[in-house]
Amino acid sequence: MKNIFLFYLVTSSFILLNFNQTITAQTLQEYKEIKGKIIDESSKNVLIFADILIKDTNISTITNSDGMFVLKVPDSLVNKSFVISHLGYQKKEIKISTFENNSKIELTPVITELKEIEVKSFKDPETLLKLTLKKRSSIYNNDKTLMTAFYRETIKKRNKSASLSEAILQIHKQPYGNSRHDDIDLIKSRKSTDYKRLDTIAVKLQGGPFSNLYTDIIKYPEFIFSSEDLLLYDFKFDKSTRINDNMVYAISFKQKREIVEPLFYGKLYIDSETLALINAVFSLNVENRELASKMYIRKKPRRVDVYPTEATYRVNYRNQNGKWQYAYSNILLTFKVNWKGKLFNSVYTLNSEMAITDWEIKDSELTRKREQIIKPTTILTDEASGFSDPEFWGEYNIIEPEKSIESAIEKIKKQLKRSETNLQISA
Repeated sequence: MKNIFLFYLVTSSFILLNFNQTITAQTLQEYKEIKGKIIDESSKNVLIFADILIKDTNISTITNSDGMFVLKVPDSLVNKSFVISHLGYQKKEIKISTFENNSKIELTPVITELKEIEVKSFKDPETLLKLTLKKRSSIYNNDKTLMTAFYRETIKKRNKSASLSEAILQIHKQPYGNSRHDDIDLIKSRKSTDYKRLDTIAVKLQGGPFSNLYTDIIKYPEFIFSSEDLLLYDFKFDKSTRINDNMVYAISFKQKREIVEPLFYGKLYIDSETLALINAVFSLNVENRELASKMYIRKKPRRVDVYPTEATYRVNYRNQNGKWQYAYSNILLTFKVNWKGKLFNSVYTLNSEMAITDWEIKDSELTRKREQIIKPTTILTDEASGFSDPEFWGEYNIIEPEKSIESAIEKIKKQLKRSETNLQISA
């Protein structure tokens, strides 16, 4: 099993970045912004990771941890509808022109009768998973695809945001049927880091967007379900569910008891009709602190012990034109930092998420600028510089920030205004 998530811990002193950097907003065409909140019809609970797609297009987004979404629709598409779908619910279609912003949209839970789904045709859940992995070139998009993606990574100390980075990316997605790795271009980015809040520790995520891209289990099975790794897990069928009108198999998995190396545990959701993996939620077993730490920590001070207390991954796929493909992934990592000789420890939470917001088939290689290319070893906070208001993104779709991140952004904007005022006074 290979690592798909690495970060650095280094002792250092930093100078706060300059927030006065001017960034021009994108103004390609006029658009309408729609925003709302997705909730469960029965419980009224918010629905996280609901998929929102403009019908008959590839433009999409996803709800955040507050169930909120924002979607920028080109004026040429305002007469279309947008479709909301979520695992375990009936999809809902709404006309864009009649939608009132900030409305609550209720999704109806679907009732699943276990007798409706037949698993007898499969000897065991492992056989089903192997068939899913084997069919990737036929049921997943097997064309070269240029994807536009929004990426965000945050670092929190305790519950307070210490670092925030965002980027618009272009992913050169290789066909699922070949073994070539995907490439990523950095189109736009911004960051803010409060190094005072980080004290003498600076946490840096190596790989950034690539870490999220590698959670695509179908494209990169070697990171979790290589042919050798499959032998290390126990699989079993779990309670089935639905997405829209389709039945979905649920498979739970965990490492065998005799295996010492930290492996993953979680659930896989497989469409019963196409046998495509449509959703996966899994975590690393971090009970063995020493071994789990070695999997994640690339560099740290000698006097510091660092170990993860949680490492959770999520990947969603979307069906478009009869083919499935990567749509969204989220990584959540919590770890403790213990300084030798000090009584108290620090708790850091690192979260990264990436959503595909548009895509098109591109069979030919694109001409790419060297400064845009991201390597798997890239640290986004080293590449990005400065922060600006939301207009920075222009027409690009982004994931609506959760309340805590939105609060951090507001503080950044206030600091920007103070900096501008001080500059005017000094002039």
